[in-house]
Parts: sequence; structure tokens; C-alpha cells
Amino acid sequence: MKPLSALLVRSGQGSAAATSVPGMPRTEPEPEPEPVALPEPEPEPLVAPEPPAPVALVVPPMPTEPPLVPAPEQPAHPQPAHPERPAIEPLFSWAPGLNWAGQGDHWSQAWDAAAHPVPPPAPLGAEPAGGAAQEPPTPRDLELIRSTLTLVEPVADRATAHFYALIFLHHPEVRSLFPAAMDVQRDRLFRALLQTARGAGDPAALTAYLGQLGCGHRKYGTLTGHYGPVGECLIAALAKYAGARWDAETELAWRRAYHLISTIMIEAAERDARTSPPWWQAEVVAHRAVGRDVAVLTVRPDQPYPFRAGQHTTLETPWWPRVWRHYSFAAAPRGDGLLSFHVRALPTGWVSNALLRRARPGDVLRLGPPAGRMVLDHADPAPLLCVGGGTGIGPVTALVEEVAAHGAGARTLQVLYGVRHDDDLYQLDALRELERRHPWLTVRPVVSEQRGQRGLLGDLVAQLGPWDGHRAYLAGPAAMVRRSAAALARAGVRPEHIRHDLPEQ
Repeated sequence: MKPLSALLVRSGQGSAAATSVPGMPRTEPEPEPEPVALPEPEPEPLVAPEPPAPVALVVPPMPTEPPLVPAPEQPAHPQPAHPERPAIEPLFSWAPGLNWAGQGDHWSQAWDAAAHPVPPPAPLGAEPAGGAAQEPPTPRDLELIRSTLTLVEPVADRATAHFYALIFLHHPEVRSLFPAAMDVQRDRLFRALLQTARGAGDPAALTAYLGQLGCGHRKYGTLTGHYGPVGECLIAALAKYAGARWDAETELAWRRAYHLISTIMIEAAERDARTSPPWWQAEVVAHRAVGRDVAVLTVRPDQPYPFRAGQHTTLETPWWPRVWRHYSFAAAPRGDGLLSFHVRALPTGWVSNALLRRARPGDVLRLGPPAGRMVLDHADPAPLLCVGGGTGIGPVTALVEEVAAHGAGARTLQVLYGVRHDDDLYQLDALRELERRHPWLTVRPVVSEQRGQRGLLGDLVAQLGPWDGHRAYLAGPAAMVRRSAAALARAGVRPEHIRHDLPEQ
């Protein structure tokens, strides 16, 4: 075996030194060589360069004409004047902050009659010659109208949807008069037709009802020229869904009835336009929460607003343009002109939730004209019964305040205040204060879900009587009002002495 003459081991960071290898003789490390200093070179002298010769500054003369801009080069292939329409467009291209809905708000073009004239109605059917459609409806006509409504009522939703489809197809200029969601509007149309057909036997009541309807339609921007197209489309829709029962005699009956209806509404609107605006602007001055999902709203109209206790109005918010909802006045007319409303937020209520959760002092609402027949006759000395359920206690409070302001005389007034829970009696303290000041007033709260109490106010009202000889005023949820009206009728109160503002069924 050859002897190992030398073994080189690399030494560095992380490695063992050469002397630490087992079996190798120990060697001394070689000393590091000393650094050798190199002589520094002598610096060369710096010589500054010669400055350049000064050049005279030449200022060009002020131009007297604008510079010529060369025309852009035309593309090889000419482009269309307008770009092609994209396959997908945004739903909203311009949505300003909603703070007001009204004339000039860019949400509706219906208020500017001059800018959007109403064209003549598109004929959908030949009108009988000789002006027969302008004659008053006969008893036979009323019979045909009622039978048509009975026939169409099971498919009323489809008939009214077809009616509005015809209107918007043949007269798209009137689409801006209506809200975006048409479900409530369709129901109102058929209810109005039923109300008109049922009231045909009482001309005075029918005239009052249609007159209020005509005045109320002014707030939508309805013009006289709109009634013709509406009538043609209504008759076409009824003809489609009446089927084989529709004939020339039935059509003539409907044309006569519609001519009478539209004439009453147009004349009432024209009379109202001489003295009243189509709507009022009202600023919110107070917003007070009084219970679970309930608030008292106080507004100041921009001009005098005439109304009676027990009446109601329609209200539009800036957050839901062209969506109007009914609200009763919760106080009698006041010297300062302020108006109060009790608002309960419904689970799916657009306007009620906006009023409760978004409205604040300084916001501006719109009010329609006052309406309603639940008003007091101060010449009648009969005792009074006022039944208010939930926020229906608002108009009941207004009636009590009007009696107090006018003077009760010998009559008495009893208030039944119905709620489900004790903490819903938000108006009880105010009524107790009125009761303390006026001996003719009695307030009786009815809490339907308290211990030992069974049933709802509508079922209990007859047990809290007797009420014969009383004049009854009912306000609140529709089911409670109808139950109370039926119970009072069974208890001997005559139907004409029971007043509320629900549509007849």
C-alpha cells in the first residue's frame, strides 16, 4: 500500500481545519502576508473649460392669427355616425340622488302638458253612430254592466293587466303617469269599477265618489285628453274577457256608462283646478318614534290645506316616486297649519318603511287632496262611538279634538282603543288627558292578548255596548273594521250610521 504523501483539506466556514483531521500530523498555520502599500498617483490639475460665447436671444413676434390645426386623417373605412348599440346595456344610466319627486324631477314627463301633447285616441272599436254613446245609461244598461263585471271578476287580474298593456302599447306617453309596480294599481281599477256599478242606483253618492276620484287623479298629471284613450282600451279589455256574452248592446251600455263617469270626473277636476293645486308639498318638521314600528309624523304644507277630522289623504315620498299611499289625519285642523299622521311600517310596505326609517325633518313629501266621508255631523245630537285599532286611533283622536273644539252639547262620545299588547297603547296618555278635561268623553282601552281577555276588538265591540242609537266611526286594519261593522249591525246600529272608509265588498 502506497503511503499518503499529502492530503489537502479545504478549510472554511462550517468546515474543520486541516489540522483537525484525525490521523494527520499537526501543522502550524502559515502567517498571512502583510498588505503592500502602493504609491498614490499625483492628482492632475483641473482646468475649467472656456465659457461659450453669448448668443443673442431672439423673441418671435406675437402671432396675429390662431395656428392652423391639420385636419385629422380620415380612416380607410368610414365609421358610422353613432356607435353600434352594445349587446348589454345598463339598467340605469342616470340615477340622481332622490330628494324630490315632482315637476322637473326627470322621473316623470307627465306634468308638462305642453311638452307632451296627448294624441287623439287610437280607435280600437267603432263608436255607435248618432251620439248614442253620449246618452245617459238606462236601467237595461246598468243591468248589462253588472252582469259583465260578474263575468269578468274571476279573471279581473288578467283583464286589468290586458287593459294596461293596451294603454301602454297604443299610448306610451301616459306610462310615466303610473308607478313602476302596477299590482296595486290594477286592483284599484277594478275596485273603482265595482264601486261605480254598485253606486249607480244612488246618483248623488255616485257623483260625490267620482268627483273625489277626478280631483284625486290631478296629482297623477291626468289631463282631459287622457280619458278618451283610457275608455277605448277599457272597452277593448272587457270585450276580450267577457267572451261570447259581449255584444253590440253591451258595448253601447259600457260606452254610455264611461261617458257619464268621465264627464263627472273631468268636470270635478276642472272645478277643483280653479281653487286648489293638484298636490301640496309638505316639509317634515317632526318625526317621533312611539312604539314598535310606529312613528308620529308632522309636516308643514307649503300652502293652506283644507280638510276635516276623519278624512285621509294620499302621500308620496321622494324615495318611491309615483307610489301613493293613503294616510288618515291624526289631528284636527290646527291654527299653525301643521298636519300629523300615525305611520306603522308594514313588512313589505314601500312607503310606510320609507316614512318610518328614512324620513327626517327637512325632507319634502307630496300630499294629494283630502278625501273621505268619515266626518262628523255636528247638527246631529246622537251619541258617538269611535273604534280605533292600532294606528286607526289617529283619525279617532282627530274626531275627538274636533268635537272638543266645536262643543259636544248634550251628546256623549265613547272611544274603544284596541291593541294587541299593553305597550302598543302609545296614544292612551293623550286620550286620557282629553278625557280628564271633557266629561262627555269616555276612553276604554281593549288589549286583546292580555290575560283573561279573548278575541279581537271587532268581535268584542258588540259586548261592550249597547250601541243602539249611536253614530259609529271605525278606523284601523281592514279585518277589524269589517268585523266591528258587522257586530254593530247585529247589535242594532243601522248601516247608514256606521262610517268608515274601506271600499265596499
